[in-house]
Amino acid sequence: MAGIVAQMAAIQAAGTQVILVTSGAIAAGREVLGKSRDAKGVSLGQMLAAIGQSRLMHAYQEMFAEHGIVVAQALLTHPDIEGRRGYLNVRNTLEALLANGIVPIVNENDVVDTEEISQERFGDNDTLSALVANIIDADLLLILSDVAGLYTADPNRDKSATLIERVDEVDTATLALAEEHRSSTTRGGMGSKLRAASLAMSTGVNVVIARGHEPDVVIHVASGQARGTLFPASATHVESRKRWLLSGTANSGGLVVVDEGAATAIRKQFSSLLPAGIREVPSPFKRGDVVTVTTQSGSRIAVGITNYDSAELTSIKGSKSSDIARLLGHSFGDEAIHRNNMAIL
Repeated sequence: MAGIVAQMAAIQAAGTQVILVTSGAIAAGREVLGKSRDAKGVSLGQMLAAIGQSRLMHAYQEMFAEHGIVVAQALLTHPDIEGRRGYLNVRNTLEALLANGIVPIVNENDVVDTEEISQERFGDNDTLSALVANIIDADLLLILSDVAGLYTADPNRDKSATLIERVDEVDTATLALAEEHRSSTTRGGMGSKLRAASLAMSTGVNVVIARGHEPDVVIHVASGQARGTLFPASATHVESRKRWLLSGTANSGGLVVVDEGAATAIRKQFSSLLPAGIREVPSPFKRGDVVTVTTQSGSRIAVGITNYDSAELTSIKGSKSSDIARLLGHSFGDEAIHRNNMAIL
């Protein structure tokens, strides 16, 4: 842990923003109570997580403090991010922490998660890390393992196994290389890492699976040196989001009517939509919904994720962005719809 923390501190000092997704709460609680690894059960796991989470965070807090870095705890469950509002709230919190030089330490909230309530469980921290990487538009997801990446066979049992340095697509043949997970202390295994890599790649995130015990592995990978197995992103962040927007699957039915000046800026200059260009908000919608942007003549020009709900936009339409906080008493940004969250039709 101390070695990984030191490496994270080094790349942060070089200007990189870093988030740590970690497990260990249940293991820490088990150590405190001296419980055998054979002792299992949902309620026992929740109890151990409740005991161990503070100890895990304290350990990280002390280690990062040695490098002058403040940390923040973020415990997530699936319902926290499955809705657009929760997704945005988590995103805003993480981005605010990163902007202030604080390292978020993310873990699944095992205290409230249960195996019986399957829709609330991410399943493992590999999946959780891929989702977090998507939420914050990460450039790189580094998954540290006890092996140096994806091999042609299990290197612990087959000495002839060779490292696969690059995987452009996680297909059936690739998944077949992941053998059954046998660890009694962790969830997931290589299979979950490959599925997480596939998820991250599709949302514009590059992924590397590498051996966590290799000296300075975090520094090497963050600086672009070849380590482990590389899974290059199959799309950019913007392309991934815009494909989702254009699919229509998330459109709320909300409408925002803009003037010709705003329409021209969106079409020709690929600008964000500012409140000053809005003329009407004829239908209700919530903050974070996908809405359609039209001209006053009814021509559809874009779809996008709104930073404000319909009532808020009605209150600030035609106004300068600098007046938003005064008019609403709060602000979610200068843009009604940011250009990165908008697809032009």
